Amino acid sequence: MLLAIDSGNTNAVFALYEGDEMRGSWRAATNPARSADEYASWLLGLMGLAGLSRGDVDAAIIGSVVPESTFHLCRLCRRYFSAEPLVIGEEACTIPLGIDLDMPSGEIGADRMANAVAAQNRYPPPLIVVDFGTATTFDVVDGRGSYCGGVIAPGLNLSLRALEMAAAQLPRVAVERPKTVVGRATIPAMQSGVFWGYVGLIEGIVARIRAERGETMEVIATGGLAPFVAGATKVIDHVDPDLTLWGLRLIYRHNSNR
Repeated sequence: MLLAIDSGNTNAVFALYEGDEMRGSWRAATNPARSADEYASWLLGLMGLAGLSRGDVDAAIIGSVVPESTFHLCRLCRRYFSAEPLVIGEEACTIPLGIDLDMPSGEIGADRMANAVAAQNRYPPPLIVVDFGTATTFDVVDGRGSYCGGVIAPGLNLSLRALEMAAAQLPRVAVERPKTVVGRATIPAMQSGVFWGYVGLIEGIVARIRAERGETMEVIATGGLAPFVAGATKVIDHVDPDLTLWGLRLIYRHNSNR
């Protein structure tokens, strides 16, 4: 089986693929100080609960946007699974995707590369991929299936946290969809501003990308908050929660011919 690891700024997701089938996935909070031994203790226990063992794993791929974590994740793969991981961004890893940018492809986040690869595999381009993570990213795949840039905005939770930190009299609140746009108290007013403001950001940026490129483009949403936001706007055509992991699998297959 292939162990695919998507290490983001907030969470790291571990998934096992047997061919095209995902046999299990598990999520842990990102902690750059977490050692390979700590990862193994946690992951092997969860694999056991799913009826899987370390011997089932014979390959690994890592897509990480947290360089401090990459060392420990590589050591996890080597020490506990006897697998030399393919790491996105390293010279040995090639991406099955055309790149039309003014900068080296190595500057693009591993998650954004995986999303673009998976999106043009699962949906007909041109496409806009919106990933709701610590940052919300918009990535554009043109009609030829080439990655041609995108937009990076603060994530929804990050926006709310910044509001709480900068305004002394505002309380900490949960991200929720308010019943009305106009809040009749402080907390619903904050929730409305963050939630509906964010929906407006999504709709506005998607509209501007489509206008700038002059073509109809389907919008694919992924990331933890994708279903939450997608229910409030018609601009999102598909919600694909496993898009990044599927992209990691495709990149590994491209590099290994497996």
